[in-house]
Amino acid sequence: MNHRIEHDLLGDHPVPNEAYYGVHTARALENFPISNIPISTYPSLVKALACVKQACAQANKDLELLSAEQADAIIQACEEIRAGQWHDQFAVDIVQGGAGTSTNMNANEVIANRANQLLGRPLGSKAPVHPNDHVNMGQSSNDSFPSAMYIATAVHAKQRLMPAVQAL
Repeated sequence: MNHRIEHDLLGDHPVPNEAYYGVHTARALENFPISNIPISTYPSLVKALACVKQACAQANKDLELLSAEQADAIIQACEEIRAGQWHDQFAVDIVQGGAGTSTNMNANEVIANRANQLLGRPLGSKAPVHPNDHVNMGQSSNDSFPSAMYIATAVHAKQRLMPAVQAL
């Protein structure tokens, strides 16, 4: 068998065994093949999503809403993503409706699965780090996705602007 079965509110759904994403992303891949350009095509966006999730995990740790074990695993997963790892797992289409919900969930699932793997759990386990309950704690797609877009845009602008400023 080359897939695991994950469950959501719509029922059971297959997810490739090697995937760090989960059931929400698998459904989005099937339901929203709009441009056939995955968000991984934009590494600055993927890194910016990890920045947002990492900052939230640190804040939730400081507020004692996440255990140190959960937060530290989430933070390490985000640092790996910011360093360029796991980008191929950010697979949802760049064009989508719904304020970036599928992109946000793709990030939550990849981060949670990597965090759980760091804690010795298999992909798809959802414990001790759950994509919604822990990685997305206190966030909304209406906030986290636009924040990531602003960060990615600022980083991209800086990368293009600094050579021009230096040339001046």
